[in-house]
Amino acid sequence: MAGRIVVFGATGYTGKLTAEALVRRGQRPVLAARSAAKLAELAGELGGDLDVKVADVSRPETVTALVEEGDVIVATVGPFVKWGGAAAEAAIAKGAHYIDSTGEPPFIREVFERYGPRAESAGIGMLTAFGYDWVPGNLAGALALHAAGGAATRVDTGYFMTGAGVGGMSGGTKASLAGVINAPSFGWRDGAIQTERGAARYRTFRLRDKDRPGVSVGSSEHFALPRFHPGLREVNAYLGWFGPASRAMQASSLVGSLAVKVPGVEKGLGALTDRFVKGSTGGPGAAERARSGSHIVGEAFDAGGTRLAEAHLTGVDGYSFTGEVLAWGAERAVNGGLKGVGALGPVDGFGLEALEVGVGEAGIRRI
Repeated sequence: MAGRIVVFGATGYTGKLTAEALVRRGQRPVLAARSAAKLAELAGELGGDLDVKVADVSRPETVTALVEEGDVIVATVGPFVKWGGAAAEAAIAKGAHYIDSTGEPPFIREVFERYGPRAESAGIGMLTAFGYDWVPGNLAGALALHAAGGAATRVDTGYFMTGAGVGGMSGGTKASLAGVINAPSFGWRDGAIQTERGAARYRTFRLRDKDRPGVSVGSSEHFALPRFHPGLREVNAYLGWFGPASRAMQASSLVGSLAVKVPGVEKGLGALTDRFVKGSTGGPGAAERARSGSHIVGEAFDAGGTRLAEAHLTGVDGYSFTGEVLAWGAERAVNGGLKGVGALGPVDGFGLEALEVGVGEAGIRRI
């Protein structure tokens, strides 16, 4: 018998998008958050007869009580570096599959390196960063690697916004970015995960006859794509949200990475983040999201730097995509569609063919 899908953080921006997408798919998710009043209001908007559960990360036992063996918990409570542990621990303790919406490199690394081995022992699957950050790049990179064949030793992925662009970020996105901009990041270098600062690398991608810049970022691609293509020696993921300001972002990252080494500075930056950048404070409405779109690219190279293959995906904005793909992944996981246990990437979690179908259903397709 299939378990339940529990959306933790359902009254937040991403959580609500996910709950709405699940209901459209014919699912009856359990809605969980810390405000009983907001939960009742959301349940009414979605049909009025959905189960609701009050849970708060400040009381981890209430999060653990949300799930049982065979359930799927969809965690959308961020910033994850601060609040994400409660849902991950709950899933492992109760034997529930776990999916989250984070885009934060430190938490992604924590899931793969810390929680992953425990999840494998518990017999559950953990899919971190299962949203716009970083599912489409995993797909684009895997498609390019599949086309390139065994000669590929490097893959680059790039994320770019189209239309209205970067405006209208949700409060959760701002909080996540602010929380990790000066934190150590990572990359897949010489066949292993290596620590490096965020925005350490810069390159341009040729998209529709225009060069678009991006800066490097830690992502799930670094952990997941070498499993799909064991010959990889290098994985790079680039964020192209900042356009001409990408070079400035690179410089800011360098200054920040040096500054946090000064005693007291890192703590002070954290206090400023908490004061001025809040968590989930809402995000762009449907009309604003409709004016934005996405272009994601994956490129595979041989050891000499020759590009062997590339794959391009385009479609909806990142927020709409995240809600839809979280719903797709949760539905598939609760029905026995995961292909492994432990910390999983999108491709090894669902398979390349199924993932391309799911990403397409969520609004982003190969061109």
